[in-house]
Amino acid sequence: MAAVLMAGHKYVPNSPGNMGSFLETFLPWLGLSVPVLLIAAGLWRSPIGAVAAGLAAIVWLGTFGQLLLPGKGGGEHNLRVLSHNVDASNQDPEGTARKLLEAGADLVALQELSNEHRSRYSNLLNERYPHVVSRGTVALWSKHPFASSSSVDIGMGWTRALRAVVQAPGGAVAVYVAHLASVRVDADGFSSDERNSTISELGTQISQDKQQRILLLGDLNGTAYDRGLAPLTFGLESAQASAGFGFGFTWPAAFPMARIDHVLTRGVTVTDSRVLSRTGSDHLPVAADLRL
Repeated sequence: MAAVLMAGHKYVPNSPGNMGSFLETFLPWLGLSVPVLLIAAGLWRSPIGAVAAGLAAIVWLGTFGQLLLPGKGGGEHNLRVLSHNVDASNQDPEGTARKLLEAGADLVALQELSNEHRSRYSNLLNERYPHVVSRGTVALWSKHPFASSSSVDIGMGWTRALRAVVQAPGGAVAVYVAHLASVRVDADGFSSDERNSTISELGTQISQDKQQRILLLGDLNGTAYDRGLAPLTFGLESAQASAGFGFGFTWPAAFPMARIDHVLTRGVTVTDSRVLSRTGSDHLPVAADLRL
Protein backbone atom coordinates (compact mmCIF):
# COMPACT_ATOMS: atom_id res chain seq x y z
CA MET A 1 0.00 0.00 0.00
CA ALA A 2 2.81 2.44 0.86
CA ALA A 3 4.47 1.81 -2.50
CA VAL A 4 1.17 2.38 -4.29
CA LEU A 5 0.55 5.65 -2.44
CA MET A 6 4.07 6.94 -3.15
CA ALA A 7 3.96 6.00 -6.82
CA GLY A 8 0.39 7.11 -7.41
CA HIS A 9 -0.05 10.05 -5.04
CA LYS A 10 -1.02 12.31 -7.94
CA TYR A 11 -4.08 10.15 -8.50
CA VAL A 12 -5.36 10.31 -4.94
CA PRO A 13 -8.42 12.58 -5.21
CA ASN A 14 -8.63 15.80 -3.26
CA SER A 15 -12.25 15.15 -2.41
CA PRO A 16 -13.29 14.67 0.25
CA GLY A 17 -11.14 16.61 2.67
CA ASN A 18 -8.24 17.46 0.31
CA MET A 19 -6.70 14.10 1.12
CA GLY A 20 -4.42 14.23 -1.93
CA SER A 21 -2.75 17.42 -0.74
CA PHE A 22 -2.54 16.11 2.82
CA LEU A 23 -0.81 12.94 1.62
CA GLU A 24 1.64 14.91 -0.53
CA THR A 25 2.52 17.25 2.35
CA PHE A 26 3.96 14.37 4.34
CA LEU A 27 4.84 12.07 1.42
CA PRO A 28 8.51 11.45 2.36
CA TRP A 29 7.43 9.99 5.69
CA LEU A 30 5.87 7.00 3.93
CA GLY A 31 9.45 5.74 3.78
CA LEU A 32 9.05 4.76 7.44
CA SER A 33 6.90 1.90 6.20
CA VAL A 34 10.04 0.15 4.88
CA PRO A 35 11.64 -0.75 8.24
CA VAL A 36 8.20 -1.57 9.68
CA LEU A 37 7.52 -3.99 6.83
CA LEU A 38 10.98 -5.52 7.14
CA ILE A 39 10.55 -6.10 10.87
CA ALA A 40 7.10 -7.60 10.34
CA ALA A 41 8.39 -9.82 7.53
CA GLY A 42 11.18 -11.07 9.78
CA LEU A 43 8.91 -11.75 12.73
CA TRP A 44 6.36 -13.58 10.64
CA ARG A 45 8.89 -15.11 8.25
CA SER A 46 6.88 -13.71 5.38
CA PRO A 47 8.47 -13.62 1.91
CA ILE A 48 5.56 -11.50 0.70
CA GLY A 49 6.26 -8.96 3.44
CA ALA A 50 9.92 -8.81 2.41
CA VAL A 51 8.94 -8.23 -1.21
CA ALA A 52 6.50 -5.49 -0.15
CA ALA A 53 9.27 -3.81 1.84
CA GLY A 54 11.62 -4.05 -1.12
CA LEU A 55 9.06 -2.52 -3.48
CA ALA A 56 8.36 0.32 -1.04
CA ALA A 57 12.10 0.99 -0.72
CA ILE A 58 12.57 1.06 -4.50
CA VAL A 59 9.67 3.46 -5.01
CA TRP A 60 10.83 5.71 -2.16
CA LEU A 61 14.38 5.87 -3.53
CA GLY A 62 13.06 6.52 -7.02
CA THR A 63 10.95 9.39 -5.72
CA PHE A 64 13.31 10.97 -3.20
CA GLY A 65 16.73 9.45 -3.76
CA GLN A 66 18.02 12.43 -5.74
CA LEU A 67 17.63 14.59 -2.64
CA LEU A 68 20.20 12.42 -0.86
CA LEU A 69 22.82 12.55 -3.59
CA PRO A 70 26.01 14.49 -2.76
CA GLY A 71 27.72 16.85 -5.14
CA LYS A 72 24.74 18.94 -6.21
CA GLY A 73 25.29 22.64 -6.69
CA GLY A 74 28.75 23.98 -6.01
CA GLY A 75 30.76 26.76 -7.59
CA GLU A 76 31.02 30.44 -6.80
CA HIS A 77 28.05 32.54 -5.77
CA ASN A 78 27.46 36.29 -5.78
CA LEU A 79 24.21 36.47 -3.83
CA ARG A 80 23.18 34.79 -0.59
CA VAL A 81 19.52 34.93 0.39
CA LEU A 82 17.76 34.03 3.62
CA SER A 83 14.08 33.60 4.41
CA HIS A 84 12.44 33.15 7.79
CA ASN A 85 8.95 33.14 9.25
CA VAL A 86 9.92 34.75 12.54
CA ASP A 87 6.61 33.91 14.29
CA ALA A 88 4.48 36.78 15.56
CA SER A 89 4.59 35.29 19.06
CA ASN A 90 8.40 34.98 19.09
CA GLN A 91 9.61 35.78 22.59
CA ASP A 92 13.15 36.71 21.52
CA PRO A 93 13.17 38.92 18.40
CA GLU A 94 16.65 40.26 19.18
CA GLY A 95 18.10 36.78 19.58
CA THR A 96 16.44 35.72 16.34
CA ALA A 97 17.85 38.73 14.49
CA ARG A 98 21.36 38.03 15.80
CA LYS A 99 21.20 34.43 14.60
CA LEU A 100 20.07 35.58 11.17
CA LEU A 101 22.95 38.05 10.98
CA GLU A 102 25.39 35.18 11.52
CA ALA A 103 24.35 33.70 8.17
CA GLY A 104 26.01 36.55 6.27
CA ALA A 105 23.18 36.88 3.77
CA ASP A 106 22.86 39.67 1.22
CA LEU A 107 19.07 39.57 1.36
CA VAL A 108 16.97 38.78 4.42
CA ALA A 109 13.25 38.14 3.87
CA LEU A 110 11.05 37.95 6.96
CA GLN A 111 7.44 36.91 7.31
CA GLU A 112 4.92 37.20 10.14
CA LEU A 113 6.37 40.47 11.34
CA SER A 114 4.13 41.97 14.00
CA ASN A 115 3.85 45.71 14.54
CA GLU A 116 5.09 45.13 18.07
CA HIS A 117 8.30 43.41 16.97
CA ARG A 118 9.09 45.22 13.71
CA SER A 119 11.29 47.90 15.28
CA ARG A 120 13.13 45.30 17.36
CA TYR A 121 14.26 43.51 14.21
CA SER A 122 15.01 46.79 12.45
CA ASN A 123 17.24 48.00 15.28
CA LEU A 124 19.63 45.12 14.64
CA LEU A 125 19.26 44.51 10.91
CA ASN A 126 19.27 48.06 9.57
CA GLU A 127 22.94 48.68 10.33
CA ARG A 128 24.07 45.87 8.03
CA TYR A 129 21.20 46.17 5.56
CA PRO A 130 20.65 49.82 4.64
CA HIS A 131 17.95 49.08 2.07
CA VAL A 132 14.62 47.98 3.53
CA VAL A 133 11.13 47.53 2.16
CA SER A 134 8.31 46.57 4.51
CA ARG A 135 4.72 45.86 3.53
CA GLY A 136 2.15 44.54 5.97
CA THR A 137 3.57 41.50 7.75
CA VAL A 138 6.47 40.87 5.34
CA ALA A 139 9.74 42.72 4.81
CA LEU A 140 12.99 42.53 2.87
CA TRP A 141 16.38 43.79 4.06
CA SER A 142 19.12 44.15 1.45
CA LYS A 143 22.77 45.13 1.18
CA HIS A 144 22.02 46.24 -2.38
CA PRO A 145 19.70 49.05 -3.51
CA PHE A 146 16.18 48.58 -4.81
CA ALA A 147 15.19 49.81 -8.24
CA SER A 148 11.54 49.55 -7.23
CA SER A 149 9.26 47.98 -4.66
CA SER A 150 5.54 47.40 -4.24
CA SER A 151 2.93 45.45 -2.33
CA VAL A 152 1.53 42.33 -3.98
CA ASP A 153 -2.18 41.59 -3.59
CA ILE A 154 -2.75 37.87 -3.02
CA GLY A 155 -6.41 38.29 -2.11
CA MET A 156 -6.27 38.11 1.67
CA GLY A 157 -7.56 41.56 2.53
CA TRP A 158 -4.26 42.65 4.07
CA THR A 159 -0.70 42.66 2.76
CA ARG A 160 1.29 39.43 3.09
CA ALA A 161 3.44 39.70 -0.03
CA LEU A 162 5.76 42.21 -1.69
CA ARG A 163 7.92 42.55 -4.78
CA ALA A 164 11.23 44.41 -4.99
CA VAL A 165 13.70 44.67 -7.84
CA VAL A 166 17.17 44.39 -6.32
CA GLN A 167 20.23 45.79 -8.10
CA ALA A 168 22.45 42.84 -7.24
CA PRO A 169 26.12 42.48 -8.31
CA GLY A 170 25.20 40.08 -11.09
CA GLY A 171 22.31 42.16 -12.37
CA ALA A 172 18.74 43.03 -11.50
CA VAL A 173 16.56 40.38 -9.85
CA ALA A 174 12.89 40.55 -8.90
CA VAL A 175 12.43 39.31 -5.35
CA TYR A 176 9.04 38.29 -4.04
CA VAL A 177 8.53 37.82 -0.31
CA ALA A 178 5.31 36.04 0.59
CA HIS A 179 3.43 34.44 3.44
CA LEU A 180 0.55 32.49 1.95
CA ALA A 181 -2.64 31.59 3.77
CA SER A 182 -2.45 28.74 6.24
CA VAL A 183 -3.96 25.30 5.91
CA ARG A 184 -6.15 23.78 8.60
CA VAL A 185 -6.92 20.24 9.68
CA ASP A 186 -10.46 20.11 11.08
CA ALA A 187 -13.62 18.01 11.00
CA ASP A 188 -13.92 18.63 7.26
CA GLY A 189 -10.41 17.35 6.58
CA PHE A 190 -7.35 19.18 5.26
CA SER A 191 -8.64 22.68 4.51
CA SER A 192 -6.47 24.45 1.95
CA ASP A 193 -8.90 26.40 -0.25
CA GLU A 194 -7.82 29.83 1.01
CA ARG A 195 -4.15 28.92 0.64
CA ASN A 196 -4.75 27.61 -2.86
CA SER A 197 -6.46 30.87 -3.78
CA THR A 198 -3.42 32.88 -2.64
CA ILE A 199 -1.16 30.51 -4.58
CA SER A 200 -3.19 31.13 -7.72
CA GLU A 201 -3.06 34.91 -7.25
CA LEU A 202 0.69 34.96 -6.65
CA GLY A 203 1.41 32.40 -9.37
CA THR A 204 -0.42 34.50 -11.94
CA GLN A 205 1.55 37.62 -11.06
CA ILE A 206 4.91 35.85 -11.11
CA SER A 207 4.15 34.15 -14.43
CA GLN A 208 3.49 37.58 -15.94
CA ASP A 209 6.64 39.16 -14.48
CA LYS A 210 8.95 40.41 -17.24
CA GLN A 211 12.14 40.20 -15.17
CA GLN A 212 14.54 37.53 -16.37
CA ARG A 213 15.64 36.62 -12.84
CA ILE A 214 13.06 35.95 -10.15
CA LEU A 215 13.27 34.79 -6.54
CA LEU A 216 10.37 33.79 -4.33
CA LEU A 217 11.25 33.71 -0.64
CA GLY A 218 8.74 32.83 2.01
CA ASP A 219 6.40 30.64 3.96
CA LEU A 220 4.16 29.06 1.33
CA ASN A 221 2.36 26.78 3.78
CA GLY A 222 2.87 23.81 1.49
CA THR A 223 5.58 21.46 0.30
CA ALA A 224 6.98 21.19 -3.20
CA TYR A 225 5.15 17.86 -3.58
CA ASP A 226 1.74 19.32 -2.77
CA ARG A 227 -0.26 19.66 -5.98
CA GLY A 228 -1.73 22.87 -4.57
CA LEU A 229 1.62 24.62 -5.14
CA ALA A 230 1.68 23.73 -8.83
CA PRO A 231 0.94 27.30 -10.04
CA LEU A 232 4.21 28.34 -8.35
CA THR A 233 6.43 25.29 -8.75
CA PHE A 234 5.56 24.93 -12.45
CA GLY A 235 7.62 27.99 -13.43
CA LEU A 236 10.09 28.12 -10.54
CA GLU A 237 12.76 25.75 -9.26
CA SER A 238 13.31 24.73 -5.66
CA ALA A 239 16.73 25.74 -4.36
CA GLN A 240 16.70 22.74 -2.03
CA ALA A 241 16.03 20.30 -4.86
CA SER A 242 18.67 21.96 -7.04
CA ALA A 243 21.56 22.22 -4.59
CA GLY A 244 20.52 21.08 -1.12
CA PHE A 245 21.08 17.80 0.68
CA GLY A 246 18.13 16.02 2.19
CA PHE A 247 14.57 17.20 2.55
CA GLY A 248 15.30 20.48 4.29
CA PHE A 249 12.28 20.26 6.59
CA THR A 250 11.48 23.57 8.31
CA TRP A 251 8.29 23.09 10.31
CA PRO A 252 7.59 22.68 13.14
CA ALA A 253 10.96 23.80 14.45
CA ALA A 254 10.86 21.45 17.45
CA PHE A 255 10.53 18.39 15.19
CA PRO A 256 10.55 19.40 11.51
CA MET A 257 8.24 17.26 9.38
CA ALA A 258 7.65 19.35 6.26
CA ARG A 259 9.44 21.96 4.17
CA ILE A 260 6.91 24.74 3.89
CA ASP A 261 9.48 27.57 3.84
CA HIS A 262 11.03 27.97 0.43
CA VAL A 263 13.55 29.63 -1.82
CA LEU A 264 12.23 29.26 -5.38
CA THR A 265 14.13 30.62 -8.37
CA ARG A 266 13.98 31.41 -12.06
CA GLY A 267 16.89 32.47 -14.25
CA VAL A 268 19.63 31.97 -11.64
CA THR A 269 22.00 29.15 -10.69
CA VAL A 270 21.70 27.74 -7.18
CA THR A 271 25.07 26.71 -5.75
CA ASP A 272 23.95 25.76 -2.23
CA SER A 273 20.80 25.44 -0.14
CA ARG A 274 20.50 24.73 3.55
CA VAL A 275 18.35 24.98 6.66
CA LEU A 276 19.73 27.15 9.45
CA SER A 277 19.69 26.52 13.18
CA ARG A 278 16.63 27.10 15.32
CA THR A 279 15.63 30.58 16.49
CA GLY A 280 12.78 31.68 18.73
CA SER A 281 10.31 30.91 15.94
CA ASP A 282 8.22 27.82 15.30
CA HIS A 283 9.82 27.69 11.82
CA LEU A 284 13.45 27.13 10.84
CA PRO A 285 15.20 29.69 8.59
CA VAL A 286 16.32 28.70 5.09
CA ALA A 287 19.23 30.08 3.05
CA ALA A 288 20.57 29.65 -0.46
CA ASP A 289 23.66 30.77 -2.37
CA LEU A 290 22.99 31.91 -5.93
CA ARG A 291 24.97 32.87 -8.99
CA LEU A 292 23.39 35.54 -11.16
